Amino acid sequence: MAAALALNAQIAFTGASRDVYEEEPATNTGLNKIYVLYNADGVGMTFTADTENPVKWYVYGEGGGGYAEELEGVHYDGLTSSIDQVLPNKGYIIEEGTSRLYVWVADYSVSRLQLNGVSVESDGDCGSVTLNLDGAGRDVVYYTINGARKTMDRELTISFNNLVWHDGNEDDDEDEDDDTAVNPGWVETLVQEKQESFKPAIAFPAPTMNTSFTVTGDKFLKFWGEEVSCESNYYTTAAIDVRTIVVQENEHHDNEKKIGGSETLGGSAPAHISFTAYCTDAVMHKEWQMSRESNFSNPELRLNQEAIDQVFEDAGTTYWRFYATNAEGSCEWYSDTYTVNIGESELVCPNVFSPGSSEGVNDVWKVSYRSIVKFHCTIFNRWGNKIIELNEPFEGWDGTYHGKQVPAGVYYYVLEAEGSDGIKYKKSGDINIIRYRRIDRGGTAGDVE
Repeated sequence: MAAALALNAQIAFTGASRDVYEEEPATNTGLNKIYVLYNADGVGMTFTADTENPVKWYVYGEGGGGYAEELEGVHYDGLTSSIDQVLPNKGYIIEEGTSRLYVWVADYSVSRLQLNGVSVESDGDCGSVTLNLDGAGRDVVYYTINGARKTMDRELTISFNNLVWHDGNEDDDEDEDDDTAVNPGWVETLVQEKQESFKPAIAFPAPTMNTSFTVTGDKFLKFWGEEVSCESNYYTTAAIDVRTIVVQENEHHDNEKKIGGSETLGGSAPAHISFTAYCTDAVMHKEWQMSRESNFSNPELRLNQEAIDQVFEDAGTTYWRFYATNAEGSCEWYSDTYTVNIGESELVCPNVFSPGSSEGVNDVWKVSYRSIVKFHCTIFNRWGNKIIELNEPFEGWDGTYHGKQVPAGVYYYVLEAEGSDGIKYKKSGDINIIRYRRIDRGGTAGDVE
């Protein structure tokens, strides 16, 4: 097989009314270049050889290079050979000694894009729209060395406004020093879809906002400064889309027993959870639904709003989802199901701690709890004097009274509480305070108080 020639500006065109568009096709086509002429009438082609080896020209069509025929009417003048009139929409093989150059020459005038108008209609399935193009534009085709038919990409552009979701916490400003947070939500954005070839009807996903469509093209006319475009009628959308965000406040305390994994909603009551839905323009009916059945066969709660804050205090499992429709009810949207599991209550009271002895280690008296929704605890000294009141289960006593450490010894607590499962707790007992001195490296242990 002959070696391919390197392209070093060896091909040139004469008599062309516009600059010649050039494109390098995929290597598997076997072609070195594709040339697109504005109009092939009166256009000649020349080849300048690198060596004094004999040059021959061949031409081929749909059959590929295997059916190429030697071209007649080639003029030779030293290293330059030429033809007066190109045969458009043909492949050329130029042989220089044992090397070959493979190119295709297309005539754009027979495939010129025409855009007279565009209209848009909904397909009625909430998912797509169809653009109807009034115009013409035959495919700009070429054939590979092996005779495979290929179509050049026109790069038609369809532009319209749409709502695009942004997750938030992103700074879209190119200024890296601007740390302004971006909230999550739908952002109106100019969208540009590419279309490889002219089609009288083009279907694609429906936008979720009212907009018009502009079709512009193609890359060949853009290259020649003659790009054409047309704009559609104003389209009123029926399509809807929603994003939901569910966030649980992280209020876990060191003495609160955790339930489930890190991705579990609920856990120990009271659990504070916010549910937020972000709806596109055409959403008219919207609601958060709650059910005790995962299939929502009998929703117990319907809240007609996009954002709700819930405090979960009752043990058990509930299921939540967001439902939305457009005005006609022809388009529906359901979110994923969010499962909230509130665990049963538990309350354990310690009877000893050692404040002031080892910082951060057993130096605060706290209950160990889970799903406690009401709590009150009073601590007394041995003479019945009130030392402190605790009104939340996560609160604790650091062993001080009026800012001073109390003496080691026995103290007493009286506690009443209620769990998420309705269990009522009444507890009382001793609290033993133990204090001791740390052992110095060169000394001895002090007395335990």
